[in-house]
Amino acid sequence: MTAWQPDLRTPQAATRQELDRALPFIAAAPRDNAPIDMLCLRPDFGERRFVSRIDVTREQGIPGERWGSHPWLRLADGRPHPGIQICILSRRVLDLVWRDRAGTVHPGDTFIVDMDLSEANLPAGQRLRAGSAVLEVSDIFNDACVKWKARYGAPTQEWVRAPENRALRLRGILCRVVVDGVITLGDRLSKA
Repeated sequence: MTAWQPDLRTPQAATRQELDRALPFIAAAPRDNAPIDMLCLRPDFGERRFVSRIDVTREQGIPGERWGSHPWLRLADGRPHPGIQICILSRRVLDLVWRDRAGTVHPGDTFIVDMDLSEANLPAGQRLRAGSAVLEVSDIFNDACVKWKARYGAPTQEWVRAPENRALRLRGILCRVVVDGVITLGDRLSKA
């Protein structure tokens, strides 16, 4: 059987039918030990810097990232929520939705992996080794914000949020840093 692949010849947003057809391909991603790709820093809103390495810390998340100054989720005392320090997106989902790479900004996830990010494979609390760092999968659901909808189309947001798809975590997973370290391109993401 040939693996499903998105049609990247057009910058048109994926249709819901196309998204649904891709689900078996996305679910068939490796369950562990995936190479880390596309390290991305977000110093400010709409800004993306692609780098070959990032330092991560329990206290600062990714030093210099907007998580420390402008997080989208805060604790009751006003501090940035540690459960959203790191964002990881599936390579298969990225390739499906990000078609106009010249005209549409990267979603801004910390890194991309070809790995099964579902709740069944990576439940909340699962520890992950990324380079010399250790991360912990958060119980916070990444629901595809309005920026995701504007950039990649309303069907992609509906697809991520559909009750039958929630456990697949199609918009990726959120993690907190539990052991400081360095993540470099090509390092492996593995269950700890």
